[in-house]
Amino acid sequence: MVRPRPGAPRRKRNLLAQEGVSSVDWKDAALLRKFISDRGKIRARRVTGLTPRQQRQVATAIKNAREMALLPYPGRAR
Repeated sequence: MVRPRPGAPRRKRNLLAQEGVSSVDWKDAALLRKFISDRGKIRARRVTGLTPRQQRQVATAIKNAREMALLPYPGRAR
């Protein structure tokens, strides 16, 4: 068993596994908001703790939800 470094931030748990979601749907805006930063950017896989396939599904669902105006596009950084 590998121990994490002292003071290192813990990796987040897989949120989709906790919620019992098998496939991600763009209509579930409340779930997708958990994968978006406060600036509207999609969070990285190392932050969300998702598998590569789940991260692709989430990214595609977020992009579709943005097209349908359920989620915001990333804002400009000033």
